[in-house]
Amino acid sequence: MINLIQVRNVQQALVEGCYQMTRLGVERDSRNGKVLVMPGTTVTEYARPAERVLTDRDRDANPFFHFMEALWMLEGRRDVEFPAFFNAGMAQYSDDGVVFNAAYGYRWRHHFALDQLHLIVTALRANPECRRQVLAIWDGRHDLGRETKDTPCNLTVTFQIGPDGRLDMVVFNRSNDLIWGAYGANAVHFSMLHELMAAWIGREQGTYAQVSANTHVYEPHWELMRKLADRAPMPPQVRTCDYSGEDPIVATYPMVNLPINRWRRELSTFLKVQHRAEYVDPFFQSVAKPIWNSWVAMKERTNPSRYRNARAALVGCLAHDWALACREWIDRREKRAAILRGAEVAE
Repeated sequence: MINLIQVRNVQQALVEGCYQMTRLGVERDSRNGKVLVMPGTTVTEYARPAERVLTDRDRDANPFFHFMEALWMLEGRRDVEFPAFFNAGMAQYSDDGVVFNAAYGYRWRHHFALDQLHLIVTALRANPECRRQVLAIWDGRHDLGRETKDTPCNLTVTFQIGPDGRLDMVVFNRSNDLIWGAYGANAVHFSMLHELMAAWIGREQGTYAQVSANTHVYEPHWELMRKLADRAPMPPQVRTCDYSGEDPIVATYPMVNLPINRWRRELSTFLKVQHRAEYVDPFFQSVAKPIWNSWVAMKERTNPSRYRNARAALVGCLAHDWALACREWIDRREKRAAILRGAEVAE
C-alpha cells in the first residue's frame, strides 16, 4: 500500500498527513507506548520545498531551532552544544553528551572519510544525466546492532536532474514521526540541503519527495493530530496556506546566493561567531544574524523587555516567512508568561 501525499508545501503536508492518519492509522504497541502507524509506505512530494516554514499555532514549531539546526547540519557538525543552545532537550539523544552518533550533516560531509556533497556536485556538473548520485547516511558497519540513543532515521538521499532541468531530491526514511519529524524538522533540514545542492550545481530547485517505510504518531500527540486533521477540507489536497495567493502573507527568501564558495565560507563563520561578524552574503547578514540576535534576546529570561527586544531584532530580517514564524512563536510565549503571572497574582 502506498499513501501518496502530493502537496505544495509543508503547511499543507502537515494537515493532510494528520487527516490521513486519523482515517488510516492502525494502533500498535512500541517501546515508547501506544502509537498510530500508517499502513504501507508513505510518499510525500513537495512541489515547492522552499516553502518550508511552519506557522501553525497548534503545532507551535520552534523556528529558531529548525533554522539553526539546519545550518549546523550543512556545515557537517555533530557537537551537542550548538543545537542544545536552541533546544536543551537535544542533549538527551547523545550517548556521551558531547557529540551525536547519527548527526546527518556529519555523515554527509565527514563520517565516510569524504565530503559526499562535494562529490555529488562535481558529478552532476560533469554529467547532468547521471543517476548514480546517492548521499549515504546509514552505515551498516556502524549502525547495525549498535546500542545508541541516536540511530539515523533517514537513510539515503538521491539527487537527479529532472526532464525540466531542475534538481530533484528523494529522501528515504525507515521510521518517521509524522508531526515532529516528517512535517517538522525533516521538511526544513532536507529542503535546505536541497536548495544548497541545487545552487551549488547551478540548477533550480525541483521537487522534494520523502519515502517513509514507517510513519507514525505517538499517543501523547493524538489530540494535536486530530486538531490539525480537522482543518483539512474535502478533498484534503485542496488547501490554501500562508504562502499562496497573489498577495501572500509570507514569502520565501533565497538561502544561497552566489558565489557559492563565499556562501560556504560565511556559513562556517556564522556557525563560529554568529552576530559578532559582518557578512557580505545577504542571507547571513539579513536573515541568519537577525534570527540569532532575536534568540539571544529571548534567552535573557530576567530581562523584562526580552520579548520586545526579541521582536525588534527581527525587524531587519528579509526572510518574511522565518520572521513571521519567529514573531508568532515569541508572541505565544509572551502570552503564556502573562497568563502565568496573572495566575500567581490571583493566588
